[in-house]
Amino acid sequence: MAANPKPTLPKKPRDRRAWYQAAFALGLNAWIPSWFKGEIFQGSVKGVCVPGLNCYSCPSAMGACPIGALQTAFGGLRFNLSVAEKKFGLYVAGFLAAIGSVVGRMPCGWVCPFGFIQELLHKIPSPKLRIPHAMTYFRYFVLATTVIALPLLVVDQFGYGQTWFCKWICPAGTLEAGIPLMLIKADLRPLIGFMYYWKLGLLVLFLGWFVLSRRPFCRTVCPLGAIWGLFNKASLFRMAVDDEKCTLCDMCRKDCPVDIKIYESANSPDCVRCLKCVSSCKFGAISYEFLGKTEVAPDLRVKKPA
Repeated sequence: MAANPKPTLPKKPRDRRAWYQAAFALGLNAWIPSWFKGEIFQGSVKGVCVPGLNCYSCPSAMGACPIGALQTAFGGLRFNLSVAEKKFGLYVAGFLAAIGSVVGRMPCGWVCPFGFIQELLHKIPSPKLRIPHAMTYFRYFVLATTVIALPLLVVDQFGYGQTWFCKWICPAGTLEAGIPLMLIKADLRPLIGFMYYWKLGLLVLFLGWFVLSRRPFCRTVCPLGAIWGLFNKASLFRMAVDDEKCTLCDMCRKDCPVDIKIYESANSPDCVRCLKCVSSCKFGAISYEFLGKTEVAPDLRVKKPA
């Protein structure tokens, strides 16, 4: 008697994640008329943070980048206190905490346009390099220094700090705003100087790294991922691995966009909750739970006839 055929299952949203990523990337940058007008969209929704690293200065950006907003809050804190203004950036902190408490780092895997770009470029055929796990801690240094400490401590004569991460590091800003604005606004081109070439050089280096390694910016530099990753172990959305079913075949790591072993730490701060591991596990060992609902991947092994 022939073996039972391998079961076929209906597609889940996680199996179409790239379409969700593309839709969010377009939705967060939907104001196309700005490109033809040579200006930055400044509608009433612009002050609302979006759940991804998406540059405020992108001509068609519909909202504010939470990291840019957080830097601005820290950069203006000393001035506000000096004039008895009680502006502490609580909205931004509350936004980050609310998202993180519910789904942890899931926006990195489903919403962030820059994460989507990294995954697309990594599909380009090339030698692939793994990133040492120790390098993933560097994102916390970037968060602590360029997003918090420097904007708060290094201020001008008026008491205002700079947005250090946006100004000196963020390749998403260069790709989404720096280059486009120079193309559509001729009056900005005479202002090109060291800073522009510095950011352009960093972008080129990152783009090359995206081809060679899996989401390297997300894993080693991104302060937004660093913040939301801290919530992974305590968020309402939870990942789980059944040790009795897991065979340590490493198929989950092979398919993982951030190259982690989920069976070692199901709710690792590195996990972007893309759920690819749930689909790739043939033994039904990986599951997730949210608001009391649990979904376990089915065991896809071909059963031998009795």
